[in-house]
Amino acid sequence: MSFTMTRTTTESFTLTHAKELAAKVVADMRRCQQLYGQPPESSLNNYGTELALLLNERYVANYEFGFLRNGARILSWNYTVDAANEFMPNDRPGRMMAGVDISGASWFNRLNKNSRFWNLPADQRKRVEEELPVQRVISADPPNASGQWTYDRTYTAGGVGLGRKTFQPFA
Repeated sequence: MSFTMTRTTTESFTLTHAKELAAKVVADMRRCQQLYGQPPESSLNNYGTELALLLNERYVANYEFGFLRNGARILSWNYTVDAANEFMPNDRPGRMMAGVDISGASWFNRLNKNSRFWNLPADQRKRVEEELPVQRVISADPPNASGQWTYDRTYTAGGVGLGRKTFQPFA
């Protein structure tokens, strides 16, 4: 006797999933704030809302925050948006690098939109950006100071994944 079983699942990405992913990034920012004093508490809700709204529309390529000294990254967390599969972990936020000397460094926060956003007509792009709680200026990707990137976390929801990598100075 033999039998065959087939299982099909479909998952559509919703605003709830986008909020779940954004909440994990905000939790990381809050931990960064506890360790290094940045970002300001007053900005966390705006950063989270902006990220959730843009993730929901699938306009985000990557998201990054951290510290620059002399225009170069010295400590940074970068989240790249990708399709998730059933074998990807859904990690808890946290495990932020502690103890890095950030004296003389400045806080930065960047969001890069993907081609789906840039392919919208200019008036639609403008409308999307005007509705966001964070108004951004396009900036170049900063260079790295002496250090290395380490892939350390993956957050998933609704078939979308955020792969987190951390830039940290060499010990």
